[in-house]
Parts: sequence; C-alpha cells; structure tokens
Amino acid sequence: MPQEHGARARQREQTRLTLLREGRRLFAEVGYGAVSLAEIVAAAGVTKGALYHHFDGKTALFRAVLEDVQEEVGRRVAGAADARDDSWDQLVAGCQEFITATTAPDIQRIMLVDGPAVLGWTEWRAMDEASSARHLTEALTALVDEGVVAPQPVAPLAHLLSGAMNEAALWLATSADPADLTDTRAALGRLLDALRVG
Repeated sequence: MPQEHGARARQREQTRLTLLREGRRLFAEVGYGAVSLAEIVAAAGVTKGALYHHFDGKTALFRAVLEDVQEEVGRRVAGAADARDDSWDQLVAGCQEFITATTAPDIQRIMLVDGPAVLGWTEWRAMDEASSARHLTEALTALVDEGVVAPQPVAPLAHLLSGAMNEAALWLATSADPADLTDTRAALGRLLDALRVG
C-alpha cells in the first residue's frame, strides 16, 4: 500500500511539472491571453480535472509559472554574484545578470509583459519583492555596513535600483536593437558606480 501511495504521489508531481512546462511554453510562445485551458491540457496530455486538481485555473497556473521564472532568474543572479569574492563585485555582477537574464524572450513575455498585466501591478510587485528585491536589499545593507556605499536608508535605494532595472528590462523587451543591451549594461554600471564611496 505505501508503494501505491508513493507511485500516485510521483504521478501527481509529474502531472504538475508537465502542466508547468507546457503552460510556460505556451504562455511564452503566444502570451497568456491567447492560450486556452483546452490547449494547455491537450499539450500536457491530461484532463481539465487533472489541471484543476493542481491549480484553480489558468491564472493560478500562470502564477506558478511566473514563480518558476522568477526563481530561475534569481538563481542566475545569485550564481553570477556568488562567482565573485568581493561584495561590491557581487552586487554589480548580480545586477548585470538580472538585465541579461531578462532579455530571454520567454522570460520577458512571462515575467515582464504578462506578469503585471495578468496578476495586476500590486501582486506582481509583491512577488518581485519576495524574490529578487529582498536579495538586493541584503546586498546593499552589507555594502552600507562595510562603508562601500554611503550611510543611508537602504529601502528607498533598493526600490529605486529595482525599479530602474525592471524598467530597463521592460524597455529591452520592446527593443529590436541588439546594441541596446550593451548600452543598458554600461549605463547600469555607471549608475552603480555613482553609489560607491570614493
């Protein structure tokens, strides 16, 4: 009997992962508004009942996909930062990686275009705050404590930087010029350098 329960649990998790994978693919390819539940379940090879077992509907599936995308970007940012020893270099590498990661078309569509439109700005912002903004605040707090960044309240600075990077990522999502990424990374570097003491 325990083996049966284990097999069912694995099957349920596999169904959930398949729905997330196919949902992400479809949301990225055509956008949230153009995807029907019927298309999602057909692509996943499951019934609508199976989808509703895991998610309340299309919006709940999209929210879970967005969380996965945000976690993916967060892992890339953390990986870039962790590859550096110096805390300042960690901040710069993490911020630059955020800009680069968000230029991937599927990430742009799900995280930056459809995310705020589907979930509303308040919920999207809360999700962003829970993922990347917290790490940015921690990094800036450490730099203020180390004297690398001038003493100041960190929360407004973190929100300003987060907003600037999100806005740059949104702008890059509409840009057709590959040089814009290079120019944006350079501008971000100058913006960050201005925070550094000395």
